[in-house]
Amino acid sequence: MPLDDKTILAKARNCLAIEREALEATAVVLNKDFVAVVRAVETTVKTGHKVILSGVGKNAHIAQKLTGTLNSIGVPSCFLDPTQALHGDLGLCASGDLAILLSNSGATGEMLRLLPLFEKFGLKTVALTGAPSSELARGADYQLIYSAPREACPLELAPTASTTAALALGDALAMVLLESSGLTREDFAKYHPAGTLGMTLLLRVKDIMRTGEACPVLSEDKTTVQEAIFAMTKAKAGAVALVDPSGVMTGIFTDGDFRRSALNGGADFLKKSVAQFMTRNPRSISTEVLAVEALKIFQQFKISDLVALDTEGKPAGYIDVQDLPKLKIL
Repeated sequence: MPLDDKTILAKARNCLAIEREALEATAVVLNKDFVAVVRAVETTVKTGHKVILSGVGKNAHIAQKLTGTLNSIGVPSCFLDPTQALHGDLGLCASGDLAILLSNSGATGEMLRLLPLFEKFGLKTVALTGAPSSELARGADYQLIYSAPREACPLELAPTASTTAALALGDALAMVLLESSGLTREDFAKYHPAGTLGMTLLLRVKDIMRTGEACPVLSEDKTTVQEAIFAMTKAKAGAVALVDPSGVMTGIFTDGDFRRSALNGGADFLKKSVAQFMTRNPRSISTEVLAVEALKIFQQFKISDLVALDTEGKPAGYIDVQDLPKLKIL
């Protein structure tokens, strides 16, 4: 029977509400068992071993996604098809590895068959399940328990809320491990060298800064306010870098400094030395650091212009905060 527009939206919202209910219930049942799994994964990685994830049906897809997430944060992981495992793929298992087995009911035959095999190979096991009293949970060394009181499927058949909870719990494990390991943006970038994400994370200041005529640099003691404004306008920049006779940056003159000079510099302010109005010892950045560090400076200090310096402290480039959205860094 076709549904009208109002009913369609109502049923969609009900589905989302049921899945949200599962996430909230899972957060409530989270306990020291979760901490034990975090420690087990940390030990696995520190000893040079890997995490193996396995599941069937919809849980196979969840396991594969979590495998990718763990790999992306530096936790060596792989997916093991339970059927193929019984026909030779157990060869990827090594003593010291950690296996995470996904099964909502905890009674999935393929998962139960793997338990004693993993034990034989010297692996520790984790049951990621919605059934804490199940055979899988009882037989595993560790438990990751989620709670999905009901599925969002109106027939109570299609895995929906349960798979959402399983995925979210696995993501929670990965994000805790990310913070626990002290993973930095630069570390993360090493695992994501391709695509837009990789490009954004790997970009350095020298890759995005304006150079040449787009980066106006003038002498502090030989420049008037008017000359500084002309240079900024020609470069279509919001600031000009000022240097001493050796070329080392001593300050910056910005649009804001110009407005303040107009208010406080008197009628002839345009003819006065820019040194009277410039901002001395401004925030700057090295040309070699990651571009995302520029974003941090802009956000932390609420500034709009940033001069990039070389190893000698000389201006090498200029970044306007408006450049970052175009480069998809914001």
